[in-house]
Amino acid sequence: MRLVTSSVWIRLADSSKLLFPIFILALAACWFSGCSIEQNTITSNAFHNLTAHYNGYYYAREKAREVEKTILKTLDDDPTQVLRIFPALDTVKAKSYKKDTDEIIKMASISIQRHPNSKWVDDNYVMVGLARLYACDFQNAILTFKYVNTKSPSYETRHTALLYLLRTFTEQGDFDRAEEVFRFLDKEKLISKQNAKKLYLEKAYFYQIRNDYDNMVQNLSKADSLLSRVDRKGRIYFIIGQVYQKLGFNSEAYNFYRKCLATNPDYEIDFYARLNMAQVARLQDKRDVRLVRKQFDKMLTDSKNLEFKDKIYFEWGEFERKQGNLAEAISNYKYAAHAGKSKRIQGNAYLRIGQLQFDSLKKYSLAKLYYDSAVGALPKDFENYEAIKKRQKILGEFAGYTETIALNDSLLTLASFDSLTLRKRLDSVFAARDKKLAALKKKRKKAESGTSGGGNQNNSFFNNAPSSATSDWYFGNSALVATGQNEFQRIWGGVALEDNWRRSNKATVTPDATGVSLRTAEELPKNTAVASVEKPEEKLDEAGQLIAQLPTTDKQKEEALAAIEKAYFKLGDLFYFQLDEKQNAAASYEKLLSRFPLSDFRPEALYKLYLIHQETDAEKAGAYAQQLKDVYPNSTFAKILVNPNYLKETSVAAEKQKLIYKEAYSYFQQDNLRMSREKINQALQVGETGFTPQLELLKVLITGKTEDVTRYQFELESFIKRYPAESTKAYAEQLLAASKALLEKLEKAKGIRYSANVEGTHYFVTLYTTSDRITNTVVDALEKFNETQWAKLKLTTSNLALNDEKLVTMVVEFPDRETALSYYDKFLAQLSIAKPFSNYKFYNFVITKDNFQTFHRTKALDEYLTFFNRNYQKQNQ
Repeated sequence: MRLVTSSVWIRLADSSKLLFPIFILALAACWFSGCSIEQNTITSNAFHNLTAHYNGYYYAREKAREVEKTILKTLDDDPTQVLRIFPALDTVKAKSYKKDTDEIIKMASISIQRHPNSKWVDDNYVMVGLARLYACDFQNAILTFKYVNTKSPSYETRHTALLYLLRTFTEQGDFDRAEEVFRFLDKEKLISKQNAKKLYLEKAYFYQIRNDYDNMVQNLSKADSLLSRVDRKGRIYFIIGQVYQKLGFNSEAYNFYRKCLATNPDYEIDFYARLNMAQVARLQDKRDVRLVRKQFDKMLTDSKNLEFKDKIYFEWGEFERKQGNLAEAISNYKYAAHAGKSKRIQGNAYLRIGQLQFDSLKKYSLAKLYYDSAVGALPKDFENYEAIKKRQKILGEFAGYTETIALNDSLLTLASFDSLTLRKRLDSVFAARDKKLAALKKKRKKAESGTSGGGNQNNSFFNNAPSSATSDWYFGNSALVATGQNEFQRIWGGVALEDNWRRSNKATVTPDATGVSLRTAEELPKNTAVASVEKPEEKLDEAGQLIAQLPTTDKQKEEALAAIEKAYFKLGDLFYFQLDEKQNAAASYEKLLSRFPLSDFRPEALYKLYLIHQETDAEKAGAYAQQLKDVYPNSTFAKILVNPNYLKETSVAAEKQKLIYKEAYSYFQQDNLRMSREKINQALQVGETGFTPQLELLKVLITGKTEDVTRYQFELESFIKRYPAESTKAYAEQLLAASKALLEKLEKAKGIRYSANVEGTHYFVTLYTTSDRITNTVVDALEKFNETQWAKLKLTTSNLALNDEKLVTMVVEFPDRETALSYYDKFLAQLSIAKPFSNYKFYNFVITKDNFQTFHRTKALDEYLTFFNRNYQKQNQ
């Protein structure tokens, strides 16, 4: 039996050796018959599905994951702000991985073309759309995702395409269509958990881009239960904690920061989570406050946190600010600004100090300096960057006004002292300053040698650095003194530091109290050694600089008071209109009225005080209104109080005046001055409006044509005084300056005598501006003109500099006046209308040889042009 069985097995084995190759050939035949695109058999479908999946789709998906990792590396996290859920797509960054996205499209497209009947076609289309999305080819990505949503029979694939479509619309900034997509997906019932998670994250990203943090955190919280470690749960929890902290839900923020730490996140996220936990922790009593401070101190001493010192100091400053410890907060902010390399943290620290100096400490000049530093350091994408820049600009004006008041008040006060008292006071101030600086220098050396302690010690270098806001007295404030010196130089120029600096003759040498003559640096011999002049002499120099700025004459005192008066008014306007601080505005206006009861700003200040107190103190508002009507009944502001429709009515009257003005100006242009004056008087009878200054100015212009120049200038000066705030003032000032310049020219012309004999040899002259650089072009054009039409005269061309600004090109010589004028006329008819003469400003004339000598010596162009018109043009017509 065993022999039979064994023989059977032997025969079967022998037959299998023969059948195996046949089986392989049959299997291969079936497989290759399935490669045909037209086949719809089981083997065909299996082949195409397998190949489309593991050849095209698989490699496209792997390449897409590589691109996603590349994009993720571009994520520039700033943990001081709410972290982005997804990196922003950028066309510039997309160029760095363009080959990869092209490869994705190529592999997926080949798979679609070769296996059109496989079930992976739609997935490959999704890969094509995703590559286009990452390449920032948004329009084609949208078309691809829409195609998949329309054609795919799979709910899962359609939902995936719609999720990527949602991201595309969000990146493109088309928020309306993005919202339509996720509203549709919200209604879908067959959405998978994976796609539901993606939907919550995409919606959260959508709301983050739109700064809707409430809806953002709601969607992130919904995604919480669906997250896996692959989704970087720690980062998501950290973002949720940040948003809750931003919205003021500190307990929720604390819980999510703890959840973040439980996921063992990256070190940087771990560090900032612990740091933020200190900010949102509940502080029951002083022991908790001390505990938080110890945590900050511990973090500073940890060597692993060396690169995060700036952030630790900043957050410590935030903590102290919330506790109301402003001095400690500012000290830590200063450490933060100097402890690291992060411009964002540095700018944020400067911003916080600026805010505290402005809002809490009311140190406006210092606030301006810190805002300047903040704007210079913060990146352009910083939250509310434009609002920060706007406040910086306002603070520039604000600091300017407060410094103007402080500077001029101090100068006026010092000017009232006698010279001996003033010198003693200044010497004592500078001595105290030098003593303080010496102490600071000593402390700074200790700090640099590492003997200083933690970030909150009172002997901090930053806390004790010379501050421009440490003194309320002007000359104890270095920033204000520097501003004052700049203002002085702007008005008086670079005045040498010397006695009697205002006098034109300063040759007199005045001995000082020691009997030693004081001489300026220019009077000392160049090789004089000044070995004994050290620190004491520098103090005398500084005192001299300050004394030189003192307003001693009545005119200078009036100018200083006028600057203070205007600064108070402008300061009130800044408080009122720009900062919306009505009480501070009222205080500025009231200070203005108390110091300057006859101020030109008084009517407007009274009206604004009436408006400020109208809602809060009706009695006070009524008192201001009554004062305005009693003292300034004809002012615009009083008329508005009496008649609220005054501005509207005067607008109608002004329109009537404009119509009459057109007629008056038309008569003026026609030199019908009598009718023009009558029309102006008719318009003025309508009443005083905002257009009245235009009428009055035209009236002055008529005076200029009918009266002597002295009366004309008097009327212009009166107009400028009467309407100092009108836009027409600048034009009137130009007219006045032109009139005075004309008088000077007329006086000058009296000394210039051109010969009345215009016979004999003549030159043709064309004069133009040196900076135009057209000399060669002009000479070429004239020489060609001479050769073609004036060859018989054998004319020559030469160039001559009249002055630094003007060049002369001459054509010489013409035998007589008639020939020269003939040349002149042909020049005007032929050359002056062609390039270069038509493109630039030229002065063209003929002149006798003798008169040219006078012209070149005196440079009197205007005078000769007048002479030329009288002696050549009229006779030539």
